[in-house]
Amino acid sequence: MVLLQADGAAAARRAPPPAPQRSAVPAATPQPAQILTLAYLGQRADTTVVPPYFDPVVTDRGIQGARLGLADDNTTGRFTRQEFAIAETLLAPGDEAEAAFKRLVAAGRRFILADLKPEVLQRLSALPEARDILLLDIASRDDALRGESCAPNVLHLLPSRAMRADALSQYLVKKKWTRWFLAVGPAPEDRLFADALKRSAKRFGMKIVTEKNWEHTFDDRRTPESEVPVFTQGSDYDVLLVADEAGLFGDALLYRTWRPRLVAGTQGLVAAAWHHTLESWGAIQLQNRFREQAGRRMTEVDYGAWLAVRAIGEAATRTRSLEFEAIRAYLLGDHFALAGFKGVPLSFRRWDGQLRQPVLLAQERSLVAVAPVEGFAHPKNELDSLGYDEPETQCRAKK
Repeated sequence: MVLLQADGAAAARRAPPPAPQRSAVPAATPQPAQILTLAYLGQRADTTVVPPYFDPVVTDRGIQGARLGLADDNTTGRFTRQEFAIAETLLAPGDEAEAAFKRLVAAGRRFILADLKPEVLQRLSALPEARDILLLDIASRDDALRGESCAPNVLHLLPSRAMRADALSQYLVKKKWTRWFLAVGPAPEDRLFADALKRSAKRFGMKIVTEKNWEHTFDDRRTPESEVPVFTQGSDYDVLLVADEAGLFGDALLYRTWRPRLVAGTQGLVAAAWHHTLESWGAIQLQNRFREQAGRRMTEVDYGAWLAVRAIGEAATRTRSLEFEAIRAYLLGDHFALAGFKGVPLSFRRWDGQLRQPVLLAQERSLVAVAPVEGFAHPKNELDSLGYDEPETQCRAKK
């Protein structure tokens, strides 16, 4: 009995104590993600210019970049309980942009990506409905929108014409190619870029030895081989600078000049926000992801749209808020820094709403340089050596 008792006591000691009675407590329900819906407002260009048959026809420029940015925002948003969506509106050439804009505002859209002509964007920014809206200009390069016609509710994602001209000038100064022949096309946009080049030439001590307007049309009797040598005769120069944003004649100038000279500007060596030859700083990863999604190369407007969506996502992540005022204040604050696959953080200039960024100098199959070029310093931010610096700005709406 003692042994049995002893064995029973030992078993009792080895047995686990009975579990205490507990009341059932329901598991915590995860909070649903907050949703911020952006808007995309684009309009197809009404143009009579027929692109060459060998150029791909792009009908979804911009919106594909916005969609890729949205996917990136939502990847981060899974960790911050934030979700992003976009309402897409693409207008035909004759559609009324103001009416579409007002519908978006009435639907509660306060961050609106805009791929619109400069004059249309300017009209929208001045509407009473736009007072508490942020328009993100993903396509224009117009200096006036950043200068005398600037608006406090517009941010610009792509480099201006002045920034592009300064990028070219810095490189040409470094190479000591300081004497320019300036060829200007017939379109108003060509004259605007020519004005930017002339401003930049004066700023960096270049000399425009000849300026000519291109007024020729090619037919069976007037070929590039006969017209271009005659057009480029008469003076000595280092580089032929061309202002032909629509691509009507600039490509015909290469290898046909009277003197053996380089071509730069809108053709030849070009200044770009984005280019398919960029691989450094992880850019090849963005290039590949975009090509997989869209089935084509990323254009500058795609890059501008991607930057706009990513900028909003970055501000929302840092502030842990989807509120309009919090995001807008952070975008324009000193702590905002956006990774744009260009090697340095990008940020907005307070005085004109321009996204400061490096400018790529490239030709068709090669990245030649990146501006700011080494040796061009700035007392505050080297990126502000491109375009209109704060003491030069004519924008009064944002100062």
